[in-house]
This record gives sequence, C-alpha cells and structure tokens, in this order.
Amino acid sequence: MEIQTAKEKNTVVVSVKGKIDAVTAPEFEKVLGKLIADGENTFLLNFSGLEYISSAGLRSILSTAKQLKPKSGRILFSGLQGPVKDVFKISGFGTIFKIFETREDALK
Repeated sequence: MEIQTAKEKNTVVVSVKGKIDAVTAPEFEKVLGKLIADGENTFLLNFSGLEYISSAGLRSILSTAKQLKPKSGRILFSGLQGPVKDVFKISGFGTIFKIFETREDALK
C-alpha cells in the first residue's frame, strides 16, 4: 500500500494505491489519526489507485469517521472502481459517506 497526502483548499487529499487489508489497515488508520491529531478534519480519500479493500479497511474508515465526529469533520471519497466500488455498495458505505466520481467533483 502506498499513501500520499496533499492539502487542497481546506481538505486533505489522501491518495491510496494498492490494497487496504488486515496487514495494511493499521498503517492507513495511523496516517489518518496523525492528520486528525494535527488538526485536520476534512478528508478526501482518493481511491482511484486502490485495487482491494477488506473488512479491516472498512473498519479503519469507520474508526476514523468516529474520531472526526466530535470535531465536525467529514470524509469524502472519489475514484472508486471495480471490486472496491462493489464493496462500498454491498457494505452500505455509499449511504453513510459522500462518494464522488472524480477528485475534482469532490473538491468543489
């Protein structure tokens, strides 16, 4: 898994490549937790390079959302495709979080 972060407007864009599974989810959650600790509260998770996400990955997203709730923070998603998009539909994440086709749409 490869994670890149960039600040655009008032949003931290977190681009993830590879897989978020039981092995990589703790690292993913740690990166987001550090950003929250640094005062960030709006995230765009760009998953255009994400090939796979497991239930551990979904749990790490929910855990991060829980940390953001008291800070009125939010998580947006973009670039879901293939199996990752299917997992989001099946798990109901599409009803919990805002999902955009592109990074540009999400940043508007």
